[in-house]
Amino acid sequence: MLVRSYHRAWEDALYGPDGFYRRERPAAHFRTSVHASPLFAGALVRLAREIGADHLTDIGSGSGELGAAVRQLAPDLAVTGIELDDELPSTLSGLVIANEWLDNVPCAVAELDDSGVPRYVLEDLSLGPVVEGNERAWLNTWWPLAEPGDRAEIGTTRDSAWSGVLDRLDDGLAVAIDYGHLRSSRPPYGTLTGFRHGRECEPVLDGSCDITAHVALDSLGGTITTQRDALLALGVSAARPDHALASSDPQRYVAELSSAGEAAELLDPAGLGAFGWVWTGSGPDVVRRASRALVV
Repeated sequence: MLVRSYHRAWEDALYGPDGFYRRERPAAHFRTSVHASPLFAGALVRLAREIGADHLTDIGSGSGELGAAVRQLAPDLAVTGIELDDELPSTLSGLVIANEWLDNVPCAVAELDDSGVPRYVLEDLSLGPVVEGNERAWLNTWWPLAEPGDRAEIGTTRDSAWSGVLDRLDDGLAVAIDYGHLRSSRPPYGTLTGFRHGRECEPVLDGSCDITAHVALDSLGGTITTQRDALLALGVSAARPDHALASSDPQRYVAELSSAGEAAELLDPAGLGAFGWVWTGSGPDVVRRASRALVV
């Protein structure tokens, strides 16, 4: 029986005929910034305003939660949702957001064998052929493995997916938002994991769970910041309301207290606040405006 590469098995487990995304509603299995608070959508609306965009494209839109939140806050802002298996349009403009999209782009997994040679991991977790070509070059540049048993998720498929967005970008700003890492702090054993019913689980390749891996943010190109810093720059604050408001306007106090709690979750440096924002602008005016909007 032929043992497939982990990459191919991962792809089938998510997007094949019986794959996770064919039969499940992803929001029931994991919580994103969009689900955490409408403050996230509000920050993106402010970013769109700052760069002069009248259109927002949501790549990896899922059930459309982000688009619905944006439309409620800014009915004049056109929104287009693009799902994981949809074709990208020939041109992208305005504000383009890929929130937790790239972590669901399957990629090859490599492990350093006992002789110090990187080999592909197969679906049964045994080691297969030697990693060569572009994927070997990517490993050498972005995620060199040091010790036998060290693993890496080879980011060529993510880089290619993101390049496909940037190649289409015309007078706009593209932002990839994801949990990730940099070359200076790559995890030695990789980051593959699964999610089922809101809990982290073993990444089983049978379509019963979501399977993700963190993104090598620096290999995407562009400017990198944290979600915490980006949202702070866009006006999201976890400051608690003045307690005196509890007496003078208790309804407003409760609402502001709730908003502060939601903001704290989005800004948490040990949680959603640690997500990376990798952004690239097309056109000098967009780059200037984005730089001003996203710097605290």
